[in-house]
Amino acid sequence: MSILSLTAVELSDKIKKGEIKVTQALDEVFAQIDAKEKQLNCYVTLEKEKAYAQAEEVQKKIDSGELTGPLAGVPFAIKDNMCTEGTLTTCSSKILENFVPTFTAEAVKNLEAAGAVIIGKTNMDEFAMGSTTETSYYGVTRNPHNPEHVPGGSSGGSAAAVAADECFAALGSDTGGSIRQPASFCGVVGMKPTYGTVSRYGLIAYGSSLDQIGPLTKDVRDCATILETIASHDSKDSTSIPRKDTDFTTALVDDVKGMRIGIPRDYFGEGLDPQVKEAVLAAAQVLKEKGAIVEEFDLSLVEYAIPTYYTIAAAEASSNLERFDGIKYGYRASEYEGLHHMYKKTRSEGFGPEVKRRIMLGSFVLSSGYYDAYYLKALRVKALIKKAFDEAFAKYDVILGPVAPTTAPKLGESLADPIKMYLGDIYTIAVNLAGLPGISLPCGKDEKGLPIGLQLIGDCFREKKLIRMAYSYEQSRGGRS
Repeated sequence: MSILSLTAVELSDKIKKGEIKVTQALDEVFAQIDAKEKQLNCYVTLEKEKAYAQAEEVQKKIDSGELTGPLAGVPFAIKDNMCTEGTLTTCSSKILENFVPTFTAEAVKNLEAAGAVIIGKTNMDEFAMGSTTETSYYGVTRNPHNPEHVPGGSSGGSAAAVAADECFAALGSDTGGSIRQPASFCGVVGMKPTYGTVSRYGLIAYGSSLDQIGPLTKDVRDCATILETIASHDSKDSTSIPRKDTDFTTALVDDVKGMRIGIPRDYFGEGLDPQVKEAVLAAAQVLKEKGAIVEEFDLSLVEYAIPTYYTIAAAEASSNLERFDGIKYGYRASEYEGLHHMYKKTRSEGFGPEVKRRIMLGSFVLSSGYYDAYYLKALRVKALIKKAFDEAFAKYDVILGPVAPTTAPKLGESLADPIKMYLGDIYTIAVNLAGLPGISLPCGKDEKGLPIGLQLIGDCFREKKLIRMAYSYEQSRGGRS
């Protein structure tokens, strides 16, 4: 068995047993990056020298018995919107092309404390705005299963790197499905935890009330292990929640007997690819045969989720992105006349078309005369969506459905029609609006050989139910596919 075929937990186990050195694992990863990166473009920045220096330190701590955790020695990739001290952090945007932070995101610090080795920063949609990783200033990332197709977004670089064995696991961020959708398109496992479970300190904000960091992994065990490692209460993040139930690996149990699964009829109507529908319902049948109780139900307000999400997310984005003005850090236009012209020219040159579109939309819905008509109305609908989920979770342990209406589209198809791209988020965005946890895991492939993802959604702070069901389903498929 080659080193690259191991999961993160399996690799760490072999390193701790002395069967593999940390630098050996790095050798394999960087060789794979050399072989695949030119075609796939998963990374924006690689830190080879730093990674080897870190690996030597980690190896010493493992040998001395100081590091004994399940991720010690594992090479990780980090999405390029998480600050890492001394390493370029660009959000895949020209406006941050020279930004080197002086601090590290809390989630990344937790990984490093566990002995993980950070190898680089992955490509993404600019400022996490997009569903295909095609809006990046550093070029598109391609799907490892078929390079003519997108890997999903905005965490497409992280998902593609895991799928292509260019790292053993990665961190992504999820504002409206940006972990789960690329996980689905690339055939890996991706989880968005309950809002507030993982600190957002050091995550460059897109929509502050929606953003959440989570893992992208080869299997469910890795997912649970990484989530357990990065989850922590952080006084530096006012939305961070103190939790005592973050021992997520205890939920790795192959047993779903008596668990109640709700399947929303609204998720299986018009617009859903028949092959995706068939694969997802087949997964539900597998869980039913293992003892779960499966029922269909009506989850109202689905059609309002997209306008609600894009109103709130764009409003928060226009506010968050006003700090990028050419004064404090990042790119500054070279020629300008006066301060206001410098602001305008810097932002015009520094931001890409999709980011500008969302800033303008956000500024419009927050402007005088439209605030009540759009933004406040969206907040009211957000509360109604949360209420609809609360009613559903009074009856069901888990909601099961597709991650996306189709498998990965071809490169160029989505950017030609932004509305079509936005509609592709229909099954994922409500989870962020309600602050819920959700997981995507592979459940089959379409006729082109492109992966299909199964989405499981849980009530707030019920990640363990999702992990248990996901693990049980994965075991019935004979482990990871």
